[in-house]
Amino acid sequence: MEINEAYCLFENEMNITPIDIERCGVGIGNFVFIISTQDSKYVLRCSKEEHAYDEAIHWLYELEMCKIPIPKVVKYGKYDLYSYLILTYSNGNDIGNIYKTLTNDEKKQIAKEVIEIQNKVSKLKVSTPLDWNWNVFIDEMISRAYERISINEYFDLAKVNEIKQLHNEMQQYFDLIQPIPYLDDISTKNLLIDNGKVSSVIDIDWIGLGDILTFVAMTKVALLNMDLDTIYIDFLLEEVHPSEIQYKAFVFYCLLYCVDFMSERGMNFLDKKIPINQDIIDRLNSIYDSLLVQWNSLKKI
Repeated sequence: MEINEAYCLFENEMNITPIDIERCGVGIGNFVFIISTQDSKYVLRCSKEEHAYDEAIHWLYELEMCKIPIPKVVKYGKYDLYSYLILTYSNGNDIGNIYKTLTNDEKKQIAKEVIEIQNKVSKLKVSTPLDWNWNVFIDEMISRAYERISINEYFDLAKVNEIKQLHNEMQQYFDLIQPIPYLDDISTKNLLIDNGKVSSVIDIDWIGLGDILTFVAMTKVALLNMDLDTIYIDFLLEEVHPSEIQYKAFVFYCLLYCVDFMSERGMNFLDKKIPINQDIIDRLNSIYDSLLVQWNSLKKI
């Protein structure tokens, strides 16, 4: 989607003339723009997928009752070829963008706030199929990674096969995981920080049902991939207080997200290609190897 198309969409649907508009460099499934008007700022999200934002709108309204910091829905609908969603603008910056500037005390405070948010989300009432099983989610992630890596051929499929074996070892524990709601897509992105505190959670297209430790694991792999320290992860784990078996599950999730990150490299999403080069390949392989050493150091439970 071009900027002039976004301009016309916003002006026609809101009856407000933008004074500035910029395309965001984030998001792999939507066209996202920040639009400034005389009096305010908005976020415009667009997709050619029919009913693209039905689920996002549902959860934004549901999460509003949890009294957590999220954007408000301003308007949504269909314009020309696009489904669109207009949201209030949230101040702040993705935690990954400003992580190096945060003090350890601020990282600790943010971890506390994030888990408080997750605890509020966990109380949402959701309906799930009677045959819901956490192992299905893990199987789907493994299968997706296998398929993508098979196509792109940048990484060794042996790593995905190794994850399958580790999954077998943890399967009985995963059978016990309940469909508890949580925000599963806040890592180094989608969590805005302003003055060392959480200002908003953004890009909520869905919520997760299952093990909250997955978002911690994804965040750890993202930080490692950015060559940043992981003390924020230590603070998150302090707030969660995982048992021995839960910590082992956390390390498994780290390995799972590592191969998931590998599988995205070189892929095209809309008009963006996920970067791939030898440095990226070497870094992700190194992260995987280090995580596997950590896994092997854990005793069998």
